[in-house]
Amino acid sequence: MVYSVRVPTGVKDAPIAENGRQKPRRRLPGVTLRPGAVKQARQEAGLSLAQVGKGHVTAPAIYLIETGRTRPSLPTLEHIAHRTGKPVEFFLAEPGGTTDESQSKLLELESLYSLGDYDAAIKLGESMLELGSSAYRLGRIRFYLAMTYLQMGRPDRGAELLAEARSHFEQVNDPVMLVECMGAEAAVAQLKQRPDAPQVALEALEACRRLRPMPKTLESRLLFTVANTQLVSGKWQDAIKRYEEAIEAAGPVLDLRREAKVFHGLSWAYQELGQLDTAARYATRSVALLEILRDRVSLARSENNLGMVLMARGELGAAREHLDTAVRLADQTDLKVDLSPILASLCELCLQEGNVEQAQTFADQALEVAESQDEAIHVARAHMWRGRVADRRGDNETVDREFEVAISGLETLGVVDRLPDIHGMYAEILERRGELAKAYGHMKKALQESRPGLLSREPEEQEASTA
Repeated sequence: MVYSVRVPTGVKDAPIAENGRQKPRRRLPGVTLRPGAVKQARQEAGLSLAQVGKGHVTAPAIYLIETGRTRPSLPTLEHIAHRTGKPVEFFLAEPGGTTDESQSKLLELESLYSLGDYDAAIKLGESMLELGSSAYRLGRIRFYLAMTYLQMGRPDRGAELLAEARSHFEQVNDPVMLVECMGAEAAVAQLKQRPDAPQVALEALEACRRLRPMPKTLESRLLFTVANTQLVSGKWQDAIKRYEEAIEAAGPVLDLRREAKVFHGLSWAYQELGQLDTAARYATRSVALLEILRDRVSLARSENNLGMVLMARGELGAAREHLDTAVRLADQTDLKVDLSPILASLCELCLQEGNVEQAQTFADQALEVAESQDEAIHVARAHMWRGRVADRRGDNETVDREFEVAISGLETLGVVDRLPDIHGMYAEILERRGELAKAYGHMKKALQESRPGLLSREPEEQEASTA
């Protein structure tokens, strides 16, 4: 049986239920417009009613909006603005009595974000996007909502909102918020593990420094973002330098949450440099601050970092306590991004404890999560851990396959700073197996990646010494 449903004039096709009846639509609140604004914009753009509504609403619906007989929803107004080339603000009536309410909600959204109450911030922000009275502040609503999604490790939704926010700030010519969006776009690139993330962050920092006057707090935040991207890229010394610059730029106004995250980054960098006591000190301070702030998402990452430092110091019991806490927090907050490194940490701990079966489980889970989140670097490292587990099992064929996948993955990504460690680990395994020539090849690659040009200079130096 074929069902026919009559759709009201000016409305897109509504969803159809299985019984053939039209499902009730939830009507979005209408936006109060400045009288004559839509007609003025249409005429200045040289468009007909049908051309303005094309792809969204009918010509009669545009006519009703022009004559003030109906108010458009916010999505419809944005469509009209896009078609006529005007900013949304061009069409809006003076907000009048709604200003205080929408401003209050925006301040509440910013507060929830800064306090780390991300679930509440998302709920409030998404509801505000539907309120016509909030249209004046649409850019900032989307920006803070995007930042909240990024903190929750959801870069796709964050990137979508950031693109809309950036378009808004371009229309209203707000250069400071445009730079804020550029910094957030660098954070998206980092979460997606794009190799251009450090460059995107540096471009945002350069744009900030061209502002007159330049907001020092914005410069500090962007230095922090640059440091984060360098940290993920394995540029430990550069990251430390940028973190220190961020602290100096912030001066006495560095808030506790950012301070905790700076400590987390410094701990990670110093751990990679082998300075474990310094790393432990920063990691402990980061965890202590985040516990006070009750930021469970950031705390999960810092607990993992502290667990790694303690493991490197041989304190396995204390390390397990912090790693178990990290997993529990990740589960409570539905954290997906950065969950793979936590599972990999538990894999390493189990190997050190001699529990190969449990290590295999964590390595497999780390790979599954990294693949589901499209985290290419973490995918490569998960393969490396599967290779380490296979070595404990004496499964040489799997060892070779997993290390080859890991090395190939990092080479494809251009993440050369991570390659020396993996080449070195594989060389040690091959040496134990007696495959000395192959082990030497990987050790040579480890040296080449860690100190480019070193081996190429050796023949020249030897020739000079015998001359």
